[in-house]
Amino acid sequence: MAWISLLSMAMAGENDFELVAASLRAGAGDLGAFVEALAVKLEQALPQRTRVRRRAPGLFTKRKRVEQIEVTVGEENYLLGRQRGVVETRRATTVRGIVLKSEPVPLDQWIEGLAGAIAAEARSSEQGRRALERLLGVRPGR
Repeated sequence: MAWISLLSMAMAGENDFELVAASLRAGAGDLGAFVEALAVKLEQALPQRTRVRRRAPGLFTKRKRVEQIEVTVGEENYLLGRQRGVVETRRATTVRGIVLKSEPVPLDQWIEGLAGAIAAEARSSEQGRRALERLLGVRPGR
């Protein structure tokens, strides 16, 4: 199925976030590569809402690895942390800068929650729709 028809389904509310979740999950077999690719996708799709912290694994290593990803969509913050090959994910609800609730969630639920929030925003705003297009690699007007 073409990306544009999949995007149209997500925009129309059908299969709400499955498409975005599948895009975010792509390559999850290798957890390290998955986290690196996810960081790049989110930085490109949601540059104002995504913060990625990278760190060199060794003293003389030039290549930095993603240590933390934080994405804010509405009042929800989605945090992914990686240390020594272990990935931890959290979802926090923040209102006016105050964290009301923060809970660890399994990676699949984290992806589904983030994808659902992005898809919901895409249905309600032009900026959200453009972010979804960037995340899925769809060019505007196609």
